[in-house]
Amino acid sequence: MVTELQFECIGLKDRGKIPLRHTGRGEDVSPEFVIHNLASNAKTIAIIMDDVKHHIFGTFNHWVIWNIPAQDRIQGCIPNGKVIPGLGNAMQGVGYGRHKYAGPKPPSGKQHEYKFTIYVLDCEITLKNNTRKKHLLEAIRPYIIQQGSITGIFE
Repeated sequence: MVTELQFECIGLKDRGKIPLRHTGRGEDVSPEFVIHNLASNAKTIAIIMDDVKHHIFGTFNHWVIWNIPAQDRIQGCIPNGKVIPGLGNAMQGVGYGRHKYAGPKPPSGKQHEYKFTIYVLDCEITLKNNTRKKHLLEAIRPYIIQQGSITGIFE
């Protein structure tokens, strides 16, 4: 059974404006997350960020990362790359065509909604580093013990 994950995305209230620093018009760095009710049997964490109101695709993936060691605080400014040694060798798959966090950068004057979803798993996941969101979700589905999301707006 999947239970609700309670977490904060530092600098972003649910349904609030995403800080410029975390967008493609700013520093384009990932935000920091603080988890409040991490399950005692948690082993790893996966994060997916999607533009959920893309004008062409409907939902467009910006970031996928998995095998983050279970912890109450996930650092911001996660570096680019397929493997993140400083984060327990977490894997970044392909989101927005890259192995990195790709912050919001919608066309000027167009407001988009971006959803950060955190999945807490009871195991590590073995996937190739060219994995995209669809295959990550298929692989983690049986192992999700907690899940939560926060939506931010950017224009």
